Amino acid sequence: MNFNRLLIIRHGEKPGDPAVDAPTDGINLSTKGYERAGALAPYVHATFGAPDFLFATKESKHSNRPVETITPLAKAIKLDIDDEFADNEYDKLAAKLQSDNKYAGKQILICWHHGTIPELVTALGYTPPVGHWPPASFDRVWVIENTDATGATAPVQNVAQRLLFGDASE
Repeated sequence: MNFNRLLIIRHGEKPGDPAVDAPTDGINLSTKGYERAGALAPYVHATFGAPDFLFATKESKHSNRPVETITPLAKAIKLDIDDEFADNEYDKLAAKLQSDNKYAGKQILICWHHGTIPELVTALGYTPPVGHWPPASFDRVWVIENTDATGATAPVQNVAQRLLFGDASE
């Protein structure tokens, strides 16, 4: 992997019961999800610096939440969101990131659906910090950093966002 830092987040909160992996009442974020999306833009910039590339899952009949979650960030840093891949095409995204030299030395942010984030991390050649992203967890950033010129990496970090009331402290 030739990137400098990779940030992976889940989309913001969805309508309905977030503790259940069931269909929701629409494809958009809930009010709290839009609040998280707005808070993410300054948080990402202040904590990690502006990403060089943004990726989100393609809109489906069930969700446009990943794109909606990072739209405020995209507008703030004037970057387009690459949403060419569907949720189950995480392997194609991983192959693109691993094969295209334009990502060398860059910071990349990916917003995906929680059910396939561990598989995305595995497809990238890393070990996820947990095997299953909890259905009610919207407040994490998984951080992958290349630590030296050989491409050696540190373990995937599972960082608390601490953006909204009720977010986990660790």
